[in-house]
Amino acid sequence: MRTYDREAVACLLPYGRLVDALEDAFRTDVNAPGRTHYQLAVPGDADATLLLMPAWRSGESLGVKIATIFPGNLRKNLPSVSASYLLLDATTGMPRAFLDGAELTLRRTAAASALASRKLSRPDASTLLMVGTGKLAPQLVAAHATVRNIEKVLVWGRRPEAVARLLQSFTNTSFTATAAGDLADAVARADIISCATLATEPLIRGAWLRKGQHVDLVGAFRPDMREADGEALARADVYVDTFEGALAEAGEIIQSLQEGSLERSGIIGDLFALARGTCRARQSADAITLFKSVGT
Repeated sequence: MRTYDREAVACLLPYGRLVDALEDAFRTDVNAPGRTHYQLAVPGDADATLLLMPAWRSGESLGVKIATIFPGNLRKNLPSVSASYLLLDATTGMPRAFLDGAELTLRRTAAASALASRKLSRPDASTLLMVGTGKLAPQLVAAHATVRNIEKVLVWGRRPEAVARLLQSFTNTSFTATAAGDLADAVARADIISCATLATEPLIRGAWLRKGQHVDLVGAFRPDMREADGEALARADVYVDTFEGALAEAGEIIQSLQEGSLERSGIIGDLFALARGTCRARQSADAITLFKSVGT
């Protein structure tokens, strides 16, 4: 059985290939049941959780991502979240490969946003605003720059030192990267706005948006989290990665539905429909599009 560490996963999954493979997966018949959650009886860590995420294409591919969340690890100077991916032979069930799940998750998440951008953002989009400076931020920038000719990247974060570190990571790129001071001003300057934060109060205001922009919301993964306000969703053509995940976990979607700023019928489609061409994508150069990702 082969083993692929973080560096190998990154090397073998360049975003050009990964976005295409992801679109193929959404276009064809792949079985991907919802996540299975197990609470674990771990002494001193009442919130320890095991997550299992299988997926398969009959007769072709089969695998499962295994993730653990042990909040108590922080007291032991260990990561609280760990993930691995086990690839199995689709015809015999025998193990074939073991992959670093953390890197795989980061790249798949960013590739989903890039796939949505390829369908929804304007083809001439050239300025990207990255809101957030965590592990996903450089991945999202790289993925978006693969599907659009990004010339300028603006980075906004609450901690200047984190912004500086992220800017320093952009070496040998085709774009220039600078820190964004005022968030409202940065939003006004951007063609694509990508957010990956842990915000529970909206950062992106609908009043700041202008015609032709594309908004990519990645960070909020619980109903009590949100990165954009209801007006942003009301003004935009809204899309999600999957209806099942978005209606159960996406704070922007759930809270906007509760507030009345978004109707269920106002969610135009998901990545399955976009990849298969069964829902409308960007309708005009002036449309505002918004994609909400929670993972699948």
